[in-house]
This record gives sequence, C-alpha cells and structure tokens, in this order.
Amino acid sequence: MRLTKQTNYAVRMLMYCAANEGHLSRIPEIARAYGVSELFLFKILQPLNKAGLVETVRGRNGGVRLPKPASQITLFDVVKVTEDSFSMAECFDAGEVDCPLVDSCGLNTALRKALNAFFDVLSQYSIDDLVKARPQINFLLGLDPLPYVAPAAQPQTAA
Repeated sequence: MRLTKQTNYAVRMLMYCAANEGHLSRIPEIARAYGVSELFLFKILQPLNKAGLVETVRGRNGGVRLPKPASQITLFDVVKVTEDSFSMAECFDAGEVDCPLVDSCGLNTALRKALNAFFDVLSQYSIDDLVKARPQINFLLGLDPLPYVAPAAQPQTAA
C-alpha cells in the first residue's frame, strides 16, 4: 500500500502547526518549509478543515492552527480524511467482480485483517509523537533560528 502525496503533506502540515503551537501558521510559510506549492497545500487544507483537524482564521493576519492538542490527532485521523480508497484488491470493491473465487477465497479476509492492523498502528501515533521525535523540528522548519553560540575565547600568547 502506498499513501498519496496528499496524505504525506497533510501530516507535514499538521506537524508544522504542532511545532508552531501558540502561533498561527501561514500556508506560504508551510509551503516554503517543505518546498511544495501553496496551491497544493490549500487543496489539502479544505478536507482537513472540514474534518476538524485544522481551523482557519481569516483576514490579513490569518492562518491555520490545530483546534485541539496534537496529542489528540492520530495518523489514522489524517489518513481516513485524505485517502480516497483502501481497496487493496478487486474483491475489496463493491460491485461486479470478475474473479470466480470471490465467495470462497481467503485473500479478501487476509487483506482486510492486514488493513485493520495498519489502521490500528496508525491509531497509536499522534501528530505530537512525530513532532516530539525530532527535537530540532522548529529549526528544521525555519520556525526558530539557530541559537547564537559565542565563539570560545582564544588564549592570549605572549609575543
């Protein structure tokens, strides 16, 4: 199974907002941090907003933020909003199936168990888990400048 770019960047957008906690995040800044187009992020923003995973603040100083703590948003929450289909084989789809074994094959059952295990694992990880796993995430995303460290004093030598 391969997740779409939409899911990938939706998770990244939520991570950015979590790392930028207490501030509004702006789409141009998020796009710059990840090297992706603003238009693409605006497209992803709509289903995330509709699902209550982000909230938008309109206006000149507007932006996006998480409506609840990042610890309460799981990867499964994001995946179920951003992925269109979890059909792993033809027999997952409703409707007419060409396979003569559709009613007596164990493949569908095995794939459903695998998919449910995948969902269970995603449910165990929150956006907060991903952000806390990277202590330098704010610097890497351009949210915090590299802290200034004064150069060590050079010992004086007698001439």
